[in-house]
Amino acid sequence: MTVGTLPVQPPIAPMLAKLTPSIPGLDDPQGSAAPAGGWLYEPKWDGFRCIVFRDGDEIELASRNERPFTRYFPELVAPLLAHLPRRCVVDGEIVVPATGERGGRGLDFDALQQRIHPAESRVRRLAAETPASFVAFDLLAIGDRSLIDAPLSERRAELERALVSAADPVYLCPSTTDAHRAHHWFTEFEGAGLDGVIAKRLSDPYTPDKRTLIKVKHSRTADCVVAGYRVHKDGNGVGSLLLGLYDEAGALQHVGVVASFTVKRRAELLAELAPLVGLDGHPWREWAEHVEESARAGQRMPGGFSRWNTGKDLSWVPLRIERVAEVTFGQLENGRFRHGSTFLRWRPDREPRSCTYDQLEVANPVPFHTVVGRPPT
Repeated sequence: MTVGTLPVQPPIAPMLAKLTPSIPGLDDPQGSAAPAGGWLYEPKWDGFRCIVFRDGDEIELASRNERPFTRYFPELVAPLLAHLPRRCVVDGEIVVPATGERGGRGLDFDALQQRIHPAESRVRRLAAETPASFVAFDLLAIGDRSLIDAPLSERRAELERALVSAADPVYLCPSTTDAHRAHHWFTEFEGAGLDGVIAKRLSDPYTPDKRTLIKVKHSRTADCVVAGYRVHKDGNGVGSLLLGLYDEAGALQHVGVVASFTVKRRAELLAELAPLVGLDGHPWREWAEHVEESARAGQRMPGGFSRWNTGKDLSWVPLRIERVAEVTFGQLENGRFRHGSTFLRWRPDREPRSCTYDQLEVANPVPFHTVVGRPPT
């Protein structure tokens, strides 16, 4: 894929971030650990990373994995043509602001996931029902000039000039050099569905596919029922544990998985959980017996299909409801953990029925327009 004669051509992998436990520069902004030029902080968006290539009337939207996004978000093409410079390459995030009853809750990641659909008719319908927005946070090229090797301070200044007249649904990502303001965002904006905070060195060039950014994410713990497992993709041992929490009606809801076990631990878990394997009386028995039907219907359940990889095996092994695990989680959205969780330890002192939603701390909702600093239109 090429886009005219832009100085930066697709495919290009975006910059990546590595996780740290605290916001850099917060405790000692002037300390020896501060990079030359200091830090720039931004909210960490919970959407789809996207690099936009525009050359005149030609435009391409590329995903983090260099897949084409243009067909899935047709409603963004005209606004991007209207608000981006005629020749540019912009790094940013596609998000879906919550609407209707969830309008005060920032971002709607479930609605965003639904946008990746093979049927063109459904893509058009969802584009009208749950329109996406684009939040720009870096500039890789403008006109005939590549900015890949330019420091972030220069790229950010150029981006601000380029988007000075941008309007809904195209936004300039908020940024600050004040670590204390970044910490305020970290706390306040969680209720908008944001992941945390990103810290960038103002002196750094753009480094494709390298983890030179810093991310600080929300992390909490929860005690969850372990209701089943999936075999690892190599066929050996446990790949992930399926987690559940009881709702107010007493139903066990699937809330996420824990994975990333070592090879040795995967084998140990398989042997450890073998005595618990069984479907009799399992609260998800119907799910286990109707994986095929659920996949065709697009219903969300442990054995459902993968929107990104329809050939992926998501079958699972049910376990008797006896084990409780303490896990980490970042955010709770629509009753589920966003992103993967991490296994901490077994909790033999906890009864499965005690694993309910009321143990979880939920952030107060924050509207999307509060984060981007622009009133709704």
